[in-house]
Amino acid sequence: MSWQLRREGATTTTPVPSAQAVLDGVKDGEWAASDEVRGPGEAAWKLIESHPQFEEAIAEMEEPELPPVEETHLDMNPLIDVSLVLLVFFILTAAYATLRRTVDLPPEPPDPQSQKASLPKLKDLEDRVFKVIVRMDGDDPVVRVEGKVVPMADLEAEMTEYVKRKGKTEAYIDVSADVKWAVEIKIIEATRGAEVRRIYWPKGK
Repeated sequence: MSWQLRREGATTTTPVPSAQAVLDGVKDGEWAASDEVRGPGEAAWKLIESHPQFEEAIAEMEEPELPPVEETHLDMNPLIDVSLVLLVFFILTAAYATLRRTVDLPPEPPDPQSQKASLPKLKDLEDRVFKVIVRMDGDDPVVRVEGKVVPMADLEAEMTEYVKRKGKTEAYIDVSADVKWAVEIKIIEATRGAEVRRIYWPKGK
């Protein structure tokens, strides 16, 4: 006896020779798993997917295929973006810190007589200032703190020691016109490091 198949909800039946033919029809898409089947000697119709003889085979057919596993890789683009942002941040921070250490000197008055009149005389300051004299010896600057020659690398330490020893927290800086601006900047930074509260600069560049 043959197997009988019919569409879901239909009354027309189609005979098939064997159970394997039923499965082949489902695999080929000729029949749906929700269509009905009745085996030889069976009185009731059942869904193909719930029939005991086809249930396991239909379930295996309906198992979804797993997507292929992609190879794990590290995307370097976000890391590079973050690195660039940090680099720009550190550059700006370093530049700002350098600018904060720069002392803005007052502009030189157009009238030399007016400039001399605006600065106190050294003899009026001797009780609270120490003198820093800078002159050029060839290409090398010579710095004297109260007459003592001090290497540029030791200038901040010498000023700090003098401030502690004498208690003078103001400096009178005499720089010749041929001294380079970079040297003047180092002198200003040394006074800041020595916590000199005020400087007098009678001659600017």
